[in-house]
Amino acid sequence: MILGINASRARSGGAKAHLIGILTEGDPARYGFREVHVWSYPELLNVLPDRPWLIKHSPAELTGSIFRQVWWERFSLPKELRAIDCSILFNVDAGSVCRFSPVVTMSQDMLAYEPGEMSRYGLSKAYIRLILLRFIQARSMKRSDGVIFLTNYASRIIQGVTGKLQHLSVIPHGVGEVYRQTISSGEWPDVRGRTIRCLYVSNAAMYKHQWVVVRAIGELRKCGYNVSLLLAGGGAGKAQRMLDDAINQIDPLREFIDTIGFVPHDKLPGLLTKADIFVFASSCENMPNTLLEGMASGLPIACSNRGPMPEVLADGGVYFDPEDAISIADAVKQIIDDSTLRATIVQRVKKLSDKYSWSRCASETFSFMVESYENWIIKKKFSFKQ
Repeated sequence: MILGINASRARSGGAKAHLIGILTEGDPARYGFREVHVWSYPELLNVLPDRPWLIKHSPAELTGSIFRQVWWERFSLPKELRAIDCSILFNVDAGSVCRFSPVVTMSQDMLAYEPGEMSRYGLSKAYIRLILLRFIQARSMKRSDGVIFLTNYASRIIQGVTGKLQHLSVIPHGVGEVYRQTISSGEWPDVRGRTIRCLYVSNAAMYKHQWVVVRAIGELRKCGYNVSLLLAGGGAGKAQRMLDDAINQIDPLREFIDTIGFVPHDKLPGLLTKADIFVFASSCENMPNTLLEGMASGLPIACSNRGPMPEVLADGGVYFDPEDAISIADAVKQIIDDSTLRATIVQRVKKLSDKYSWSRCASETFSFMVESYENWIIKKKFSFKQ
């Protein structure tokens, strides 16, 4: 069999990490695939592994405007798939407009399916874009022969929009082994003698609530806790302005709050080793990849109680309301004050993170491709007999 992968608009960090992970750790030949063809833009193709069975395609249209990208996907990609005698197509983004069967589509977006989150954008271009995206993605998933969700939470919420999908699988992402190489013990020296370093890794966005975390750190400082906060990820727009305003109000001299821009994946493990507490305050995720990285690093975690976070982190952290600074401060305070709790969390997240491997993700993904292909063949034979 020949597997085609449509990664023409896989631009997010999670989408890139997923493709790199399954193609690096996976062995398609074990599942009957003699070739895997990937269509994407040069930046992504350049970081994919070189394998004898992996053929990379980079059409010029994928470096052009969004209109050119969509036009190519709709009208040119099906022809290229037929030219290589593709057995099954894997869309790594649910917003695909390519018409091809059989096809498996993966859902990686969540924002368009959370009405409370969408309302943060008001009647704006961003809001209209989300409405359009939800329509396109829902139609793509309903037309697919198989759908992959990353969490049970995402499966439940999105099927509330699409209706019940007949053939699906929940296959979480993995996390790089590099994050497991430098593990925290949860044991600190005398906390009264040094600053407790909190780390939050995420771009500034309305559903990430960095400004609320800043206020929480301010509350802890008022109570005499020697804590600092590093916000890594950068950002722009309204969310970044709200963050800047909060920092200027809480720490105008930048004595205990620091920000840095986007951190390349190969630099992130080093950043995590310098942290004492990992904070994750997002209220909308499909699969919280940075949370997985914090877990694999064995850090004590203070985490949002929204979305799929309780499903992923389970009992491996202290939860808070991401829109309540006092709730966040209380969660961090519990971790600082209770050394037994810290040690328990560290041991628990180590164990929980073990099931999130790219080898497991690759195996389940290729198996689901084969299963979807075989189901399609059976349906095709049945319809022909009728």
